[in-house]
Amino acid sequence: MIMTVGKHYPACVHTRVVVADDNVIVREGVRALLADEDDVDVVGSASSYAEVVDVVGRERPNVLVTDIRMPPTMTDEGIRAARVLRRDDPDLGVVVLSQHDEPAYALTLLEDGVRGLAYLLKDRVSEPDQIAAAVRSVRTGGSVIDPRIVEAMVTAQTRRAGPLQVLTAREREVLGEMATGATNTAIAERLYITVRAVERHINSIFSKLGLGEETDYHRRVRAVLVYLSEQH
Repeated sequence: MIMTVGKHYPACVHTRVVVADDNVIVREGVRALLADEDDVDVVGSASSYAEVVDVVGRERPNVLVTDIRMPPTMTDEGIRAARVLRRDDPDLGVVVLSQHDEPAYALTLLEDGVRGLAYLLKDRVSEPDQIAAAVRSVRTGGSVIDPRIVEAMVTAQTRRAGPLQVLTAREREVLGEMATGATNTAIAERLYITVRAVERHINSIFSKLGLGEETDYHRRVRAVLVYLSEQH
């Protein structure tokens, strides 16, 4: 299950997309998958950091779908480009497709917030519905995090002293279920507790992780991600 937060954009509204990847096969494959969507227009492509910045600046897309590693250094060009471009256009949605489930990449992408951002593993290239859904979600400020990335984040954090240590065993169980995208009802069923008990645990998690009284719809995602960024 993909962890998604946000509203889907109406299918009648076209979303302009730029696709960036140094691998021509992957780049053209993603372009072809999205081109089959009636509400998506692929308006450009790029294969390097410089090309991404140039094409996005020229075409002004709604969404950038990008790999992480591209020329010139083959390190984190996709993420750096995304952060630079979103400073100029905060409404630009970004879908990162990566073959790496290393939490550090996702944390770097998400450390300024999760709004309008998605991080999927490249396995999703073979699942056109998932990529298209991610594009539509970030188009309206939603967020999509591959559950394997969230699992890797939680696992990495539990191996070191940190914010998770303040949670009770039951709260960690609830947080783990939240990381899969499960609803409160589903969490209650899986842990054999009441929905009201789940709500109490979630409120306690929010409090212990210092999320305060945030009311935007990203708070549930932040419960899993915000405190993980502290390791940076």
